Amino acid sequence: MFKILAKINRWLLPSYTRQQLDLSKATKLQKAIIAWKYFVTTRALGQKTSGE
Repeated sequence: MFKILAKINRWLLPSYTRQQLDLSKATKLQKAIIAWKYFVTTRALGQKTSGE
């Protein structure tokens, strides 16, 4: 589930790395988006595939 959600995030949510966003100047919404993407990405990477 998290792998699919991570792919959706890549399409829908902005990439602040490409925009070179300074975290000290980020708004609360931008920080919330960063936190959400981090949460989903770490869960997707930790998820085991059905074949293992």
